[in-house]
Amino acid sequence: MDKNLLKYMAFVKTVEYGSFTKASEILNYSQSGISRMINDLETEWKVPLLERSKMGVKLTSDGLKLLPHAKAIVGEYEKLQMEVDALNGLQSGIIRIGTFSSVATHWLPNIIKEFQKDYPNIDYELLLGDYTEIEEWIHTGRVDLGFLRLPTLPEYETHFLEKDELMAIIPQGHRYADSDAFPVEALCDEPFMLLEKGAKAEISAIFERYNLTPKVHFTTWDDYAVMSMVESGLGISILPNLILKRIPYKIVAKPLTIPAYRDIGIALKNSKTASLAVRRFMEYLQYR
Repeated sequence: MDKNLLKYMAFVKTVEYGSFTKASEILNYSQSGISRMINDLETEWKVPLLERSKMGVKLTSDGLKLLPHAKAIVGEYEKLQMEVDALNGLQSGIIRIGTFSSVATHWLPNIIKEFQKDYPNIDYELLLGDYTEIEEWIHTGRVDLGFLRLPTLPEYETHFLEKDELMAIIPQGHRYADSDAFPVEALCDEPFMLLEKGAKAEISAIFERYNLTPKVHFTTWDDYAVMSMVESGLGISILPNLILKRIPYKIVAKPLTIPAYRDIGIALKNSKTASLAVRRFMEYLQYR
């Protein structure tokens, strides 16, 4: 590989992962080697690119201006390499996926298992985040594609996958445990455990739609923390049905009297410019 290109990759990956150590693992170089390459860039360009500290690294103002150009060069090289791999039968490559916990837990293992049967040498990088983070990762090119709640940003190409029902979560022995459905208006009768994942929370949208004000006693982005709190009798909540598969908690899930759903889909910038590995991977989403 061209030495300058390798330096650009060292710079980009160090910023992406926030440390020389993680960048060295990804690029299979020593930590000192990664640091030296970035020092060489700073010397050649006569500007400081990174601020180093015990907490990691962060961009300088000069580094912030130059990073997009370095990322563009590295991105084009990765696309070139993917096409070369494609001509050789898709024997190698990497697919970077942005996802949230329920998809990572219940869909991706099956999808990747089926894909690996045909393309065993493809590697994967999974980034777990909320909807807003995943949208940003797609925008910056940090991931090749992302699982999201639809609709998402209009500039993205999207593909609808499944409608996921939102369920009321109550402890065993609750007064509505034997009911066919949980009354929407009863969501405000007792402490509520609010699952908030970024700026786009489907649960908050339910309350706004029906002009309800819940008694929020606990807010978190972790689905399993919510389940544990409900199991302990600390309150009730609403969670997507997908995350409720194969759970160890002693809780009861009930549909709402006025059903609510989230639409799950896949998003990417443009499938026509995506690598062959990504395009082939999307064909296997049926195995979720």
